[in-house]
Amino acid sequence: MTPRFAREEQLIPGESDHRVVHDFLATSAARLPDKVALICGSRRLTYGEIEGRANRVAEALRSRGIHRGDRVVICLGNSVELVAAIFGVLKAGGTFVVVNANTKQERLAYIANDCGADALFLEGRSAARGLGAALSKDVPSLRFLVTCGESDARPHGDRQELSIEALMDEAAATPPTREDRAPEMACLIYTSGTTGEPKGVICDHSNIVFVAGSICDYLESREADVVLNVLPLSFTYGLYQLFTTFRVGATLVLENSFAYPASVLQRMEQEQVTAFAGVPTIFALLLRIDLTAYDLSALRYLTNAAAALSPDQVLEIHRRFPGASFYSMYGQTETARSLFLPPRLLEQKPGSVGVAIPGTEVWVESESGERLGPGEVGELVVSGRHVMRGYWGDEPATAARFRPGPSPEERIFHTGDLFRTDADGCFYFVSRKDDIIKTRGEKVAPKEVENVLCRLRGIVAAAVVGVPDPILGQAIKAVVLTDAPLTAEQILAHCQAHLEEFMVPRHVEFRDSLPVTETGKIKRSALI
Repeated sequence: MTPRFAREEQLIPGESDHRVVHDFLATSAARLPDKVALICGSRRLTYGEIEGRANRVAEALRSRGIHRGDRVVICLGNSVELVAAIFGVLKAGGTFVVVNANTKQERLAYIANDCGADALFLEGRSAARGLGAALSKDVPSLRFLVTCGESDARPHGDRQELSIEALMDEAAATPPTREDRAPEMACLIYTSGTTGEPKGVICDHSNIVFVAGSICDYLESREADVVLNVLPLSFTYGLYQLFTTFRVGATLVLENSFAYPASVLQRMEQEQVTAFAGVPTIFALLLRIDLTAYDLSALRYLTNAAAALSPDQVLEIHRRFPGASFYSMYGQTETARSLFLPPRLLEQKPGSVGVAIPGTEVWVESESGERLGPGEVGELVVSGRHVMRGYWGDEPATAARFRPGPSPEERIFHTGDLFRTDADGCFYFVSRKDDIIKTRGEKVAPKEVENVLCRLRGIVAAAVVGVPDPILGQAIKAVVLTDAPLTAEQILAHCQAHLEEFMVPRHVEFRDSLPVTETGKIKRSALI
C-alpha cells in the first residue's frame, strides 16, 4: 500500500489567488510590500520593488509588441534583472525561455530559432563581445534585444538593442492591464540534450501553479523562510526555488554558483538561512568542509535532486546537519518534481527517493505496460497536474513520452528511468535506461556500483560508466574523487567484497574533479 502524507495546517496565505504564475509575486507584494523578497550580492529588494520592476518590464515589452504566447529568451545569470525579466515576460502575457548565461552562441541560436524567439535578454558583456550582433543575424524572428549590464547598445539592421534600464524607463511601475483570459503557456524549459538536440518542454501556468503548491505542501514552506539558491534559474530545480519562495512570501538569497563554498556558507550564516537546495556534486564538496566554523543553526531543511546520493552520503549529511530535515527528491523537467522522501523515513530508507508528491500518482511499469509489484524493476510512470504539455514542435517525441490517461483530461509521463518499490510503497532509483551497462551478457546499473564505492572511506564521489571491450562488450570503469590515499587495488578489493563478480569494475581512474553539466549532473559521456 502506498503511504499518504498530507498536511492539514494551512501555511500558504492567499493560495486561492494563484491563477497564473505571476500571481505568486503580485499576491505577496500586495500582502508584504515592504518585506525583503530578494537578496542578490549587495542588493536587497522588497516585494514591492520587484513588483514595480516586473511591471515596468511588462509594459515596455507590450509597447514593443510582445503579447500572449510570444517567446522571450532570457540568457542571464542569477540576478535581480533575471527575476524581473521572468515576471515581466509573464505579466506581458508572454512565454519566458531561461537559458544558462554561459551557453555558447551555437546552442543559444539553436534554442532561439527552435522556439521562434521574438525578443532576447542578454548579458551586457556578452553583447559587447558581439554575441548580440551575431544572434540578430542568425535568428530571423528576433525583433529586439535587451542587454543587462555594460554594453554598447546599438541597432543591428532592423532590430534594436537597448539596455534593461532604458527598457524600464519607457513604462510606469503600475500593473499592466490584466487580460480576461489567462495565457496558457508560461515557459519553455530546454532539456540538456544529452541524447540529441535540446528539446523545449512546454510548461503551462496551471502546471507550475500546481507543482509549486505541492512542493510548498511537503516542505511546509512558510513566510519566515530564508531560502538560499546557488542553482541556475535555467535549471528547473533552481527555478522552483524562486517560485515556491515567492508563492509563500519568504525571502530568496540568490547566488550565482557554489564555486566558492566558504563564501556561500558565510552568507548562510549572515542571513540566517533556513532552507538550502543542493545536488550531489555540491553535497560532496560540503562533506569535505569543516562546518563547525559556521553557525548554521537556523537551517530548517536541505533538499537534494537532479541525481541520487548514495545511502551513506544521505546519512552523513543527516549527521552533519543534525538540526535540519533532509529531503531526498526526484524529478525531471517534464514533471518538475515527482517523488520526495519524508524526513521521518530517512534513517529507515536512506536509499529511497520516497513517494509521490501531494496530489499525484506514480507507479513502476513493465515494457508490456503492466504495473509491477515490490522489488520488480521497471520504468517509472507519473500522473498528475504537474505533467507538462509536451515538447515544443516535436510531436513524435511528445507522443512517445506523454501519453493519454484513463480520463480525457489526464496525461501520464513515461520517465525513461528504471525504479523499484519496497513493501511500503517507497520508490528507489535504479538507473536511466540509457545508462545501463551490458557486460558479459549481464545488465549492470551504474548507481548500484557507485553506492558500493561511496561506502569506502576516502571516496568522496564516484561515477561508473561502460567502456567498449572486445571480449566483454562493455567493461565497467569507475572514476573516483578521493580525499584520502587509496590505491586501485584497495578499491577493487572493496568492490569484490560487496559486489557480484560481473559487477566489479575492470578499470579505476582517479580524478581531482568529476565533469558535470550546467545543472550539476555528472557528465558520463566525458568519462568514457
